[in-house]
Amino acid sequence: MKGYKIIVLAKQVPDTRNVGKDAMKADGTVNRAALPAIFNPEDLNALEQALRIKDQYPGTTVQILTMGPGRAADIIREGLFRGADGGILLTDRAFAGSDTLATSYAIGQALKKIGDVDMIIAGRQAIDGDTAQVGPQVAEKLSMLQVTYVEEVKELKKDTIVLKRRLDRGVETVKCKLPLVITVNGTAPECRARNAKLLMTFKRAKTVTELQKENEDYTTLYNDRPELNIPEWTVNDIETDASQLGLSGSPTKVKSIENVVLQAKDSKIISSADADIESMMLELLESHTIG
Repeated sequence: MKGYKIIVLAKQVPDTRNVGKDAMKADGTVNRAALPAIFNPEDLNALEQALRIKDQYPGTTVQILTMGPGRAADIIREGLFRGADGGILLTDRAFAGSDTLATSYAIGQALKKIGDVDMIIAGRQAIDGDTAQVGPQVAEKLSMLQVTYVEEVKELKKDTIVLKRRLDRGVETVKCKLPLVITVNGTAPECRARNAKLLMTFKRAKTVTELQKENEDYTTLYNDRPELNIPEWTVNDIETDASQLGLSGSPTKVKSIENVVLQAKDSKIISSADADIESMMLELLESHTIG
């Protein structure tokens, strides 16, 4: 049996543990240059699920698709270091300020160019937005089946897959036909560490833009080893409607961002009684602290 073609949607996000006064621009968008950038945690969980499928089914390929500024190529390199086969950076100033609707539109158009895939796997949500909307929106735009809140791939046979979902009030097992979009919970297994051999193999993987900034000429190296070339796609490489991109295609507007630090007065002491625990859970749900 041939392997599966898997695309992992990953995002480079600002580290929300270090939000400061300069975290937001005047236009209501996140000032990403002022914040450290990291691989979105649940996207790493998604990558691990894809790599586990690759481990079990020879011929499976795992490609990472990420949208962001030039430095987001770091996400693709991280994926290569952990076992991915390649990746594409979707980058253009026209994408700046995109909310989930504009982001899913651009990603959807890029996926149409990539062509037939068996699975699109993404993290449930990104820590810079916490909306959990991009994965489902991509599925809708591509008219694909979707299964969200996935914790584990239980079984995979030809064109069907069995998945375990972790929901607020229990666990659900779902059987679905391929192709489909999967979003993965943070409760799924953590992503494997970098592989030393892969790190040495792909440490020089770069985009064209990054190569243009190099002081040394690596032309021969990149001609001999095409796997080190990270493709960059702009709006000119995918079919798009400009009105659906960036700020113009984003009906969601951020009003403000603030760093909330919990103080001692925010604590509450309860007993181990079931009634007290249930009361606390209800209070947290009602205040949207959890759930």
